Amino acid sequence: MSMPRFGLPLYLICGTLRSRTGVHMNKSAMIRARVDPLLKDEVENLFEQLGLTATQAITLFYQQVRLTRGLPFEVRIPSAVTRQTFEDTDAGQNIVRCEDAEDLFAHLGI
Repeated sequence: MSMPRFGLPLYLICGTLRSRTGVHMNKSAMIRARVDPLLKDEVENLFEQLGLTATQAITLFYQQVRLTRGLPFEVRIPSAVTRQTFEDTDAGQNIVRCEDAEDLFAHLGI
């Protein structure tokens, strides 16, 4: 018998969790989401390098949301400058190309 953080002892019975109060809880639930296929492939390759499956990564995310009581990272609305930069680069405008790091620092004045 294990004591979860919320205080109800749970029992594993044939793949179903059951609390002392008799409430049945499934051991797992299905999540379905639509994701850009290229993003999915890229991220799943990163998960593989980290030794994680997509299921494990999603579970980690959910656990972090629960622990932090919110998203486990900062989400902000982009500033006007950031939005303009996104629009410019998407349109191929105002792009500065540098030969190397020294050239980049020279363009930045550092």
